[in-house]
Amino acid sequence: MSIRKRLLLSNIGMIVIPIICLFLVEIIGAYLLFIVFKGDPHGDELKFFISFRFISLVLILIITNGLLTYYVSKSIITPIKKLSIAAKKISDGDLEYSIESNKRDELGELSNTFEDMRLKIKEAKETQIQYEKNRQELIACISHDLKTPLTSIKGYVMGIQDGVANTPEKLNRYMNIIYKTANDMDGLIDELFLYSKLDLQRLPFNYEKVDLHSFFTDLVDELAFNLEKVHGTATLLANKEDSYVVEADREKLKRVVTNIIQNSLNYMDNNRKEIQVRLVSKPDEVIVEMKDNGSGIRKEDIPYIFEDFYRTDTSRNSKTGGSGLGLSIVKKIIEKHGGKVWAESELGKGTSIYFKLKKVI
Repeated sequence: MSIRKRLLLSNIGMIVIPIICLFLVEIIGAYLLFIVFKGDPHGDELKFFISFRFISLVLILIITNGLLTYYVSKSIITPIKKLSIAAKKISDGDLEYSIESNKRDELGELSNTFEDMRLKIKEAKETQIQYEKNRQELIACISHDLKTPLTSIKGYVMGIQDGVANTPEKLNRYMNIIYKTANDMDGLIDELFLYSKLDLQRLPFNYEKVDLHSFFTDLVDELAFNLEKVHGTATLLANKEDSYVVEADREKLKRVVTNIIQNSLNYMDNNRKEIQVRLVSKPDEVIVEMKDNGSGIRKEDIPYIFEDFYRTDTSRNSKTGGSGLGLSIVKKIIEKHGGKVWAESELGKGTSIYFKLKKVI
């Protein structure tokens, strides 16, 4: 019941209840005094009855007013006190104090609104804590991934200075290693820069109509040519009769595909590397599957491979390389396109990375 109705009924009760009670008191009192005890209606008994009726009226008014005022005030003041206690606890940092109410009046709605606010503040605090944790991990990962190649470069430079590279062949090998390591660092910094711009939403996207069949035909041809050098293959599977036109940023989409392929090649330990791209045309979207024949990903790792700096290889050794940002960048770019990315994998059989984009009709 709303507070307004409660107050209205209370005011009505303060009028109706005394009238009813006085009427009952008068009937019962008159019956007992003049009929049961056979009092004189014209004598002292009448004066006593009038005094009794007046005193009864005063008592009825006091009791009725007191009880109704107590009930109404209690139903209003008690929730307000709870709200006040909750506000103080929240201001002191206690976000576990619940004030959810099942009442259907204005104060009940206010309590539930206050409860929603508490839950949102709690969620925001947990998000902030997780953000701070991620920031610390980000700094640690960046420090590790930059320090390792720098240490390697310093080691080879010192080797050259100390005369360890005492032959032209060894000197050339040292210089090639330094160049490759510096180039890897440049790639890492480039990914960090791209990641930060995506995270801050400061990277412009230039959308245009892109035919994914033509897009992947050129890309797979180039990839197949490169894989031939290591006896690998790259194939494209698609129904040429279907439409694969989407609205996308061509350069960003190329970055997505490059990152997925690079990730597959880094974790592919087969002698014959195979990359297979499959296009599936749906009525309102196009699904792209990029499959490799690598060692696969453990089931428990799959939900996390698109997180920042996540690596299935927890040792972060130099064998697999990479910054741990490749698939995170993929996810951010695809979601910026209004699409979705996910993965399926089986140990020993390979991994499939899927993403879907809205079709232009």
